Amino acid sequence: MSGIALKTVSLEEIEALAVGAWILGTGGGGSPYLGLLNLRRLNADGHRVQLMSPLDLADDDWVAVVSNMGAPLVGQERLADSRSIARAVRMQEEINGFKFRAVMSVEIGGGNGMQALMAAAHLGIPVVDADCMGRAFPDAQMTSVAIGGLRPYPCTRYDPRGIEAVVTKVPSWKWMERASRKICVEMGSIASTSKAPRTGREVKDWGIHFTTTAAIRIGRAVEDANRWHKDPIAALLASERGKKLFTGKIVDVARRTTEGFLRGSATVEGSDDDRGDRLKLSFQNEWVVAWRNDEAVAMSPDLICVLDSVNGHAVGTETVRYGQRVTIVALPAPPVLSSPRGLEFVGPRAFGYDLEFRSVFSPAEAGA
Repeated sequence: MSGIALKTVSLEEIEALAVGAWILGTGGGGSPYLGLLNLRRLNADGHRVQLMSPLDLADDDWVAVVSNMGAPLVGQERLADSRSIARAVRMQEEINGFKFRAVMSVEIGGGNGMQALMAAAHLGIPVVDADCMGRAFPDAQMTSVAIGGLRPYPCTRYDPRGIEAVVTKVPSWKWMERASRKICVEMGSIASTSKAPRTGREVKDWGIHFTTTAAIRIGRAVEDANRWHKDPIAALLASERGKKLFTGKIVDVARRTTEGFLRGSATVEGSDDDRGDRLKLSFQNEWVVAWRNDEAVAMSPDLICVLDSVNGHAVGTETVRYGQRVTIVALPAPPVLSSPRGLEFVGPRAFGYDLEFRSVFSPAEAGA
């Protein structure tokens, strides 16, 4: 493995990653801010994280897949600790009797896009430039590896009070979600987790590749535009082939935390070209469906991103509030998510909406 190219992630790239991951979180995944504070401190203490291509993994390498699980609103109140996610990975090594070659995030979106870097800083292993969603989703079965039919267990959970839990075996990904969510709720609706380990071959076949690089690219596009007093949302849309859906002001928010999820809706009153119309955004941790005057105009797995109209930064489902001036944009989903099998896992019906998936993008625009 000595010939593999590893790239050291700079502090500037970590800052850009936080901005880009929050946009790719589509409202969920938890705010990256606390993870960013952890990584700033780790960087100041001399810790460096290296990024590796998923294509450089050997087929028999083992890769840890990490995330925080729970309700984003709770994540605002319980401070992130990089040692917790590292401990969840060590639990997997103790259970399985092997060492991990590298670590990756289960989802690049939101704070979970920072978790792999936090773990890697303590574990001394590289981060794989890939994830299993290309965005953020609320459920354990809403991943590319679940779509690929890969094994869902074992899964470790760690709580900073010293509570350690392992789901050793389940019959399906949905059962992993149910069992894990119950444990997570008992831990206070937030827990550090290390998902079922993946081999290098599985990551190459079923991972969504180069998403850490994509998040850094997005963050740079937005921040460069802000620095040069240009339109950050136009810069994002140009960089990622996105589409603007709506512009306006938040006039209503209904939000509740239940069963380990943040559920609800936000209503936007249109301005400028959208004056006279309203857009309702339904969410379950992430923005799931956008309804313009009661017509569904965007839906999962397309990425629905609510952005601050001035600086282009993401607005999360736990931070959206009355009076915010926002612009709603759509970004194309990774092709595996919008495939017929993928839609069974992450399409609107997977969230309980009786809607036939209709993408904002043509197949050519989505890069399919």
